[in-house]
Amino acid sequence: MTDLQTLKDITMNALEDMKAKDIVVLDVKPLTSVADLMIVASGTSNRHVKSIADNVREQVKKNGMMPLGVEGEDVAEWVLVDLGDIIVHVMLPDTRRFYDLEKLWSMSPDRQD
Repeated sequence: MTDLQTLKDITMNALEDMKAKDIVVLDVKPLTSVADLMIVASGTSNRHVKSIADNVREQVKKNGMMPLGVEGEDVAEWVLVDLGDIIVHVMLPDTRRFYDLEKLWSMSPDRQD
């Protein structure tokens, strides 16, 4: 099993190699048990979004890990790559603005003391 930092480095390199735009890394570990990190990036077109997501998947596989799943490749406005500890969202800019995942996932959970 690869450690989180190595998986993050592989993912970031794959995104940067494909010229993904506005890459943001969110620490979601305190908010959910689903993943430790969420990485959000933009592509300039449907084809670019799909190519970025494909490269993430291929680079992870090349390094001996298997993505748990990929969703949204058919339309490629928003492709999610589930790497287990890291979830990667590659989106068109308009889709990214509409869903505003950075704001959603940066909210603190309500505390009941």
